[in-house]
Amino acid sequence: EVHLVESGGGLVQPGGSLRLSCAASGFIFGRYDMSWVRQAPGKGPEWVSSIDTSGDNTYYVDFAKGRFTISRDNVKNTLYLQMNSLKPEDTAVYYCNAHSSLINRDFWGQGTQVTVSS
Repeated sequence: EVHLVESGGGLVQPGGSLRLSCAASGFIFGRYDMSWVRQAPGKGPEWVSSIDTSGDNTYYVDFAKGRFTISRDNVKNTLYLQMNSLKPEDTAVYYCNAHSSLINRDFWGQGTQVTVSS
């Protein structure tokens, strides 16, 4: 059974940092591109960042560049998102996604809440 379990969310003050984790099981983690997608209250899903299977290539939406860093550990089967200089507009539920373009398959986690507020 496939599981993607996000953790690390919480309440943080503006300018603070959080490190999100996404623990994967039930599939071959190293064969899937991984992404973070967020959804703010009352808004649609918004892609944040992606990383390829090897971790050599990373991609970011403009608002994340310079503040967020995506990484992965293919031994621990875990995806990370280091978020620095957080802003109130970063408040959202953050989801991790696993995607295989070879077999056109996607898996999603249940999300972790990030709230940036003073």
